[in-house]
Amino acid sequence: MTNDKIWLSSPHMGGNELKYIHEAFAENWIAPLGPNVSGFESDIQKYLKGNVEVAALSSGTAALHLALIMLGVSQDDEVLCQSMTFAASANPIRYLGANPVFIDSESKTLNICPEQLENAIEDRIKKGKKPKAIVAVHLYGMPYQVDEVHKIAAKYDIPVIEDAAEALGSTYKGKNCGTFGELAILSFNGNKIITTSGGGALVAKTEQMKQKAVFLATQARDNAPHYQHSEIGYNYRLSNISAGIGRGQMEVLDDRVHTRREMFDFYVNLFRDIDGVRLFSEPSADYFSNHWLSVITIDSEVTGFSREDLREALAALNIECRPLWKPMHMQPVFADSPFYGTGVAERMFEDGLCLPSGSNLSDSDRSRISTAIKSHLKK
Repeated sequence: MTNDKIWLSSPHMGGNELKYIHEAFAENWIAPLGPNVSGFESDIQKYLKGNVEVAALSSGTAALHLALIMLGVSQDDEVLCQSMTFAASANPIRYLGANPVFIDSESKTLNICPEQLENAIEDRIKKGKKPKAIVAVHLYGMPYQVDEVHKIAAKYDIPVIEDAAEALGSTYKGKNCGTFGELAILSFNGNKIITTSGGGALVAKTEQMKQKAVFLATQARDNAPHYQHSEIGYNYRLSNISAGIGRGQMEVLDDRVHTRREMFDFYVNLFRDIDGVRLFSEPSADYFSNHWLSVITIDSEVTGFSREDLREALAALNIECRPLWKPMHMQPVFADSPFYGTGVAERMFEDGLCLPSGSNLSDSDRSRISTAIKSHLKK
């Protein structure tokens, strides 16, 4: 039996990516503009089905940075941010000299807790610092509590930036993730459900907002025959070559969502009768997750082994698993940032494990994973 590495989530090409790349080479569109860029934006817009506009950018981080700028976040402002997330959800706040205020998760979706969110808003207002924005994340493809979070945001008139980096193909009450926020961001990093090698997108409500993002992403060059700049700009546009990969990937997105959900079902069956292991799943029919990553939590007092015990056992067999995101309020770089919560995110980090979830995993891979996990459970 082969012992090749089984990755957590590796790129999965559909086949037509090369067609779009070859067209770009043939037409000499080797630049951060061209028909693949506009085509990719149109493909995403049609997929999301909302009244949205899409700007293709170099990364999801770039998209979040621009979203904060477009909402007027600046030096010494405060931005409320989900604590259990990847650092890219929080780093752009600091790019602008603003300060993140971290919010705990709730246990149903692992996402931003509405109760703690409102507690934080009221407390920051009492301290004379009304937050400028809320960054809410659909963690591992699971939609956050959209109705509750946006009701609170509307009550206090604070815009929501929807971090849908992990949630393309997920829906809440039949509506696509990436269409709820004042602005939203997508990621096409190499480990995401579809990839452009590296890349992302900003999703806006209006054409005017999209064009503002494109303007800022192309060095904020004024409309003049010479190079003139009245604002600080950035080199954040996606290349026509990368967008070509994205066009091919969009053709297989629904299949990738289906296959990731099949991997989730594989783990449902694998852990069905195992006490102390909980598989992270949709809390109700309102939620539809792409299950970008399948996540379990392990109660070591019941199972007799910890998350780290299982991770190390699988790693020894060349099977990659990872702990959940370490919450931002626990990170050294954000040690001085305020945090509102009761320890839900900390417990999830301590007990949670992300399992191999790629859409390109084979029957042989699944057999190896199953054998390895069952062997560990028997010990």
